[in-house]
Amino acid sequence: MGDYRGKVLLIVNTASECSFTPQYAGLQNLYSKYKAEGLEVLGFPCDQFKHQEPGSDEAIKNFCQKNYGVEFPIFKKIEVNGDNAHPVFRFLTKKASGFFGNSIKWNFTKFIVDKEGNVIKRYSPITTPEKIEKEIQELLKK
Repeated sequence: MGDYRGKVLLIVNTASECSFTPQYAGLQNLYSKYKAEGLEVLGFPCDQFKHQEPGSDEAIKNFCQKNYGVEFPIFKKIEVNGDNAHPVFRFLTKKASGFFGNSIKWNFTKFIVDKEGNVIKRYSPITTPEKIEKEIQELLKK
């Protein structure tokens, strides 16, 4: 994650067959609008929630680009909970627990990390990207 030092990060666990999948459009909008100011949106596909991300890594990227014009990085499919949880999500959940503890409960849980690498806030899947734009703007100004 050293490539993202000095950037504001919006990190999201994603899925292509979820009722929250249309949030890709809002994530892309934030990325397009604020990338030049230092925002990076990082998508981590995950199939741990009702197998809503069944595709291959290549199929996932193609789906995101074709359906939502996604230009931000979409990483390889990972696990966000359990013994095989990706280190990024272990770090995020340790620093910003949710309403029911540390584990991720569903797709499109979002985390904002400031330019110094501090986890600022965790957002539930129902919080749309548009609702966190103001906080992103404030962090980019710092």
